[in-house]
Amino acid sequence: MTTTKTTENKIKHQTFSGMVVSDKMKDTTVIEVKRYVKHEKYHKFQTKRTKLMAHDPGNTKKIGDKATIEACRPISKRKAFKVIA
Repeated sequence: MTTTKTTENKIKHQTFSGMVVSDKMKDTTVIEVKRYVKHEKYHKFQTKRTKLMAHDPGNTKKIGDKATIEACRPISKRKAFKVIA
């Protein structure tokens, strides 16, 4: 009696959406991701921003476009995301 077990390893990668702030590099765009968080001590809400570099083959996104990025293997020293939409 042989049984085969098929399991699908569906990995959910981190995804972020933000605005393209730079597209000057070859195959790379810089996306600014904003988040609205509450200060731990003072309980005041703040807007924090993070700039992430993402792989964009063919430079399809331009400055001001909305983009969705997903985590992937490290492509270079500072680039570990890819543009998916």
